[in-house]
Amino acid sequence: MAFDRSRLLIRPLGERDHDLRRESFLELDELPAPLGDAEQQTLRHVAEQLVAARERGAAVLLLMGAHVIRAGVARQLIDLMRRGLVTHVGMNGAGPIHDFELARVGATCESVARYIRSGEFGLWRETGEINDIVRDGNARELGMGEAIGRAILEQPGRFPFAETSVLAAGIRYNVPVTVHVGIGYDIIHEHPNCDGAAIGASSYRDFLKVCETVDRLEGGVFLCMGSAVMGPEVYLKALSMARNVAHQEGRSIARFTTAAFDLIPINGDFSHEADKSNPQYYYRPWKTVLVRTVADGGESHYICGDHRQTLPYLRHFALESNASSPEDPA
Repeated sequence: MAFDRSRLLIRPLGERDHDLRRESFLELDELPAPLGDAEQQTLRHVAEQLVAARERGAAVLLLMGAHVIRAGVARQLIDLMRRGLVTHVGMNGAGPIHDFELARVGATCESVARYIRSGEFGLWRETGEINDIVRDGNARELGMGEAIGRAILEQPGRFPFAETSVLAAGIRYNVPVTVHVGIGYDIIHEHPNCDGAAIGASSYRDFLKVCETVDRLEGGVFLCMGSAVMGPEVYLKALSMARNVAHQEGRSIARFTTAAFDLIPINGDFSHEADKSNPQYYYRPWKTVLVRTVADGGESHYICGDHRQTLPYLRHFALESNASSPEDPA
């Protein structure tokens, strides 16, 4: 037998205590304390590769975990999208939830420890509206990210804080923002109005959009930010599909830059896989993003640090690298 969701009590989002508010977002040109010299130097080099990729017309794909949204750097990410320095953003399933709640009520995040005791965790009425958007037939054609972004952008009365929505910015600047879901991972899957088939179809549409972006990765950049599983795995499968077609057409997708951003220190030379006796062998950003997929001529970099530091400085160095570029809309 399956669980009867009609028995659930769904409470208004206004009754939840929020752990994160929009006021904590960094202002666009605000820079926090810098990382160390080595990390700053690496960030500067990766930023230069973003500018070079834009000049070549190559893709810059950023796949990220929801912590990037929670770090309060939406303004910086949106500006990179606006300037053509990031041409595709992909999120895990939690990313659009935080983005949606912030656009809707200016706040997000809840205490799992508190609300799981009473069985209230995740069961908030307004958050469940995401399911209604995804259940709409257009979402299967548009993809999950585009469907949610359009709903946020086109209903300013219901979303007074859409200015800092990454999903809405994707529509505004014609930059794909995709969502890559694991069924049962996210709080909206708890709700009675969740349609697993619609989520699967719309998220799969988004995966195919990533494959199309990766097909243009030669000379470009792949950024994996705060994602230990989704980012490396979606990228890996998309790259295999894109290379399959490229090889048939006599093309190569080999010379590009990858960079992984995370809080986990890598112990050892990340240009080679860790030994299988090392638990970090199973850390996908290392073996997938930094080693295996660039083995045919690419370059890779690892930046260990808080996303609240790394992403603003990545943008800062990119603007320094080519502030007067005629392709820069600023």
